[in-house]
Amino acid sequence: MTQAETLAREILLLSRNTLLVNLRFLDAALSQFVLTPSPLPFATDGQNLYYDPRHVLLCYKEEKEASIRNYLHLVFHCVFRHMYVHTLVDQALWDLSCDIAVEEVINGLLLPSTAAKRQEPQQAELARLRQTVKPLTAEKLYRHFQSHPPWDPEKLRRLFWGDDHTPWYLPPKVTAAVGGNSDENGPPSEGNSDENGPPGEGNSGLSAAMEQTWKDISARMQMDLETFSKLQGDRAGSLTQNLQAVNREKYDYTAFLKKFAVRGEVMRLDPDEFDYVYYTYGLKLYRNMPLIEPLEYREVKRIREFVIAIDTSGSTSGELVQKFVQKTYNVLKSTESFFSKINLHILQCDADIQEDVKITSQEEFDTYIKTMTIKGLGGTDFRPVFAYVDELRRGKEFQNLKGLIYFTDGYGDFPEKKPDYAAAFVFVEDEYNNPDVPPWAIKLVLQKDEI
Repeated sequence: MTQAETLAREILLLSRNTLLVNLRFLDAALSQFVLTPSPLPFATDGQNLYYDPRHVLLCYKEEKEASIRNYLHLVFHCVFRHMYVHTLVDQALWDLSCDIAVEEVINGLLLPSTAAKRQEPQQAELARLRQTVKPLTAEKLYRHFQSHPPWDPEKLRRLFWGDDHTPWYLPPKVTAAVGGNSDENGPPSEGNSDENGPPGEGNSGLSAAMEQTWKDISARMQMDLETFSKLQGDRAGSLTQNLQAVNREKYDYTAFLKKFAVRGEVMRLDPDEFDYVYYTYGLKLYRNMPLIEPLEYREVKRIREFVIAIDTSGSTSGELVQKFVQKTYNVLKSTESFFSKINLHILQCDADIQEDVKITSQEEFDTYIKTMTIKGLGGTDFRPVFAYVDELRRGKEFQNLKGLIYFTDGYGDFPEKKPDYAAAFVFVEDEYNNPDVPPWAIKLVLQKDEI
């Protein structure tokens, strides 16, 4: 190991220890890296911390706070799992979004040891972004930049840059070569350091086991911050929001809706019940008379009786409600979830029942979608819907009600008793909150951009 490599390694270890003293909840994250000399200035694949000794030394000589900040910048990329990204992502926009997100988190921690010079000029741009993007997570920033391209992306890149993202997009063999000699004590060998090289297979070069490790670390950090650390009031607010965003369970609404399917008979051949041996034997023995006829019916899962309750209170926008109904309709139609005749009630409600539309066919559903208007816009109370559905059941309106989906923002009074049918609450949240529901309720949380 050369003298430059020895000194650079000591600087990195000093940066790590400084962060560990100030941010104890990062202990597991800070201990994950193998320090690996590389042609890259400063980068990671989640397991190795690649560094160019000359870059580390020059950075520390110019501003020691920048070295510590860059180290934390890189760690947060891993904690938020920014490198595990789809191969079709716009790499330039994603890189910029990730850098802005982690710099916002670092600024919020108010650590003197990370107060680098670039922090001050970042404030104006961050303040502007906060007006339209809430919270400042990489995912939300990326979607914002897709519809509102940054005015000067190169300037922003320089302002928020902390590490090289090349290993995020390289295929396995090239990723392995980036670090040169992976031995910490050996010199770097030749590797692909072309920052503008081909993206290859995106995150296929990154370890799946390492991704799971970072998931576990991220979840543990979130729990620590929410229960134990409480990092001096609001200082960890942006950090907690980013952790909630990355750790939020991703839901498949199509699969979710299928849980409410009921069994019923449909006129269709059932190949699983058809015995070709006896069938062909009968044809052979009696010529045109098979021994066993094929079954004409089979049981399939389809939605027949169902209730969709829509919260039309002032806190839920009409456009969002219509998008949800349309999405539900598309899911039902695309998965052939309807019988030829159905009994679907769509309730609009705030603190009272505002409308009950009965749907018995896809044609009626089509008409409803085209003519739907939002009614109500008052307060929110979930109890009237369940009381109304109970009245319909007592009046024999439903023979086999499978379930009810309630689309809401989550702010309302729940029934105290569990209904006799499955009840699911689909919450729309844009701040990664986690609404509480009674033990009997099924909960699904969707972001506005997922509807």
